[in-house]
Amino acid sequence: MRSFLLIVWLITFAFGSCTATPTSNAAPVDHSAWDKLLKKHVNDKGFVNYTAFKKDYEELKKYLDMLSTSAPNDKWSKEEQLTYWINAYNAFTIQLILDNYPGISSIKDIGSKIKIPFVNTPWDVKFIKIGGQKMDLNNIEHGIIRKKFDEPRIHFALVCAAKSCPPLRNEAYVADRLNAQLDEQARDFINDKTKNNITKDKATLSKIMSWYGGDFTKQMPIVDWVNKYSSVKITKNTNLDYMDYNWELNGK
Repeated sequence: MRSFLLIVWLITFAFGSCTATPTSNAAPVDHSAWDKLLKKHVNDKGFVNYTAFKKDYEELKKYLDMLSTSAPNDKWSKEEQLTYWINAYNAFTIQLILDNYPGISSIKDIGSKIKIPFVNTPWDVKFIKIGGQKMDLNNIEHGIIRKKFDEPRIHFALVCAAKSCPPLRNEAYVADRLNAQLDEQARDFINDKTKNNITKDKATLSKIMSWYGGDFTKQMPIVDWVNKYSSVKITKNTNLDYMDYNWELNGK
């Protein structure tokens, strides 16, 4: 599975990197509508009440429609742009789940239902429209966020609706607190023993740290990333291993 996902991501990154980044003349976005929905339907552990969220589908759609017509431009700060794309990725992921819920136990169940040529996973479905462009989740993550922003901490913030992924924050990301929010996400994720089990002798890490290892090591070694956020410190001699990934839906 690990090697399959790596191949899929490399392929989608190659195609996603060719996607022109959407833009508009809009002012920076107010994410308060998304914030309200998250506070209402996501608990402090990042688990989502999808049944209740579905009742607010129209409110979610209003927020997504606003994102669709308000793509970032170069007048926005880097923090405003990155905040937009993180919130967009997570909100559109919620839409994808709700469009297929109930009846799924994992986001990957959606992929098994897809009968579209050249579309093999839920991350390849072009159900997103931003700035007049049809996009998929891979376009946002690989073609825009990873390509444009040198920020490995996004891997602690982007959510794939699975129990092994980082928790969905129950507040929107906002530009003026983005750095602190990303640090908090990293700290919570690294110290969650269901996702990273760390002792001074052995660190069994999330596969995210392996799949996206190159993003992290461009800035510093994995050991240093762990020590930056973990309450238990390791050394270069600590044995590193990686957990199996639990794709079960992060519902409650």
